[in-house]
Amino acid sequence: MKSIFADVITIGDEILYGQITDTNSQWISEELDKIGIKISRKTSVGDNETDILQIVKEAEFRSDLILITGGLGPTSDDITKPCLAKYFNSKLILNQDVLKDLQEFFSKRGRELNETNKQQAYIPDLCKVIRNNYGTAPGMWFQRNGKVFVSMPGVPFEMKAMMTETILPQLKYYFNTPFIYHRIIKTIGIGESFLADKIKDWENTLPAQVKLAYLPSIGEVKLRLTASGEEAMIKSLVDKEATKVKELAKEYIYADLEEPIEKVIGEMLKNRGLTISFAESCTGGYVSALITSVAGSSEYFTGSVIAYSNKVKENQLGVKAETLKTYGAVSEETVKEMAEGIRNRFNSDIGIATSGIAGPGGGTPEKPVGTIWIAYSDKHKTVARKLLLGKLRDINIKQTATATLNLIRQSLP
Repeated sequence: MKSIFADVITIGDEILYGQITDTNSQWISEELDKIGIKISRKTSVGDNETDILQIVKEAEFRSDLILITGGLGPTSDDITKPCLAKYFNSKLILNQDVLKDLQEFFSKRGRELNETNKQQAYIPDLCKVIRNNYGTAPGMWFQRNGKVFVSMPGVPFEMKAMMTETILPQLKYYFNTPFIYHRIIKTIGIGESFLADKIKDWENTLPAQVKLAYLPSIGEVKLRLTASGEEAMIKSLVDKEATKVKELAKEYIYADLEEPIEKVIGEMLKNRGLTISFAESCTGGYVSALITSVAGSSEYFTGSVIAYSNKVKENQLGVKAETLKTYGAVSEETVKEMAEGIRNRFNSDIGIATSGIAGPGGGTPEKPVGTIWIAYSDKHKTVARKLLLGKLRDINIKQTATATLNLIRQSLP
C-alpha cells in the first residue's frame, strides 16, 4: 500500500511574530497519524500572496495532501481564499448555501449580516465547500491530479470540529490509508545515551518493519516503536518487541501509555490507599501543582507548605535550629527533617521535601547553583537524594520535580 504524505501550512503574520502559538499543526499531525498519513513538512507563512502561492506550489510537488489553516476571515489581511482562487485559476462566486449559513449565524446572535461578513460567502467555483458549524469561515476542498488541498479557518475549535466531523473521514476514504501503530514506553531517571547503551543489542535486532525513536524531555526519555501495515500483524509484532525492551529497562519504565508521571504516581497512591504531603523550598509549589493537576488527586493529596525561609522551616515543619545552623538549608539533614515534619504536621502516610539552590544566584563554592536535596519519608524510612544540576533556574525546578516524582515511585512501599 502506497504511503500518503501531507504538508501542513499555517498562514498569518501573527504566527510569525510569535503573537499566537501555532497549536493547529501539532493537533493536525496527531490526527493524520491516526489514519495513517505521514507529515512531510510543516510551514508557517505570513499574509503575503507571493509567499503563500510559492509555499502551496512546493507542497503540491512534495505531498499528496496539503492542509492549510488561517487567513479565511472577512478582513483585508485575510487573503488565503483569493490566493487559492488564483492558484487554481478559479473565480469567486456567491455561494447561496454559505450565505444562508452566515445569515442564520448572525440572526441567532441578534446581529445583522454586513457587507464585510457577506464576503465570506464568495467561494472559488472549483472547490467543494466544507460547512463551518461553529463559525463564519467555510472550509474549501480542492482536488487536482490525485492530490487534495484543504483550507480551514485558523480558529482552533472551528478547525478541529471541521476536521473531526468532515475532513478526516473523507481523507481516510479518499486515500485508503494504511494502518499505523505506535507503542510508547516511558522511562525516567536515565539519560538518553545511557538508555541507548542499555538496549543497543535489542535495537540492533529489531525487525525491519519496526522503527525505534528516542524522544527525550526533562528527566525522561520516551521510546516510540512504530510500524505500518496489516493491523493484527503489526500490533503483534510491535507488542512482542515492546515486551522485550521492557524487560531490559524495567527499573526505569513507569508507563507504556501516554500518561505523565504525576498520574502514574497518583494511581500508585490510590491503589495502596496512601496519602501524601509536600514541603517545597526551591521548587516553590511546582511539584504539588503537578500532583494536583490530576483529576481525583484529593483522594491522596493532603496539602503542602512552601517553606522558602528558614523561619518557616522551623516554625511550620519543625526543622531544628541547630540543624539549619550546622548544615544549612540545602543539606541532607535539613531536607530529611522537612519531609518528616510535613508528614507529621499533615498526618499523611508520606512526606516529601525539596530544598536547593535553583539559581541563577545564591550559590557558593561548597554549594554551587544547581545543588538540590530531595527527600521521601514514611513510617518505615526516610531517604534523601542529592542532585547536581545546571545553572538555569526553570530547568532546575523542572528537573527537581521529575527527580522527586521518581523518588516517590521508587520508594513507595
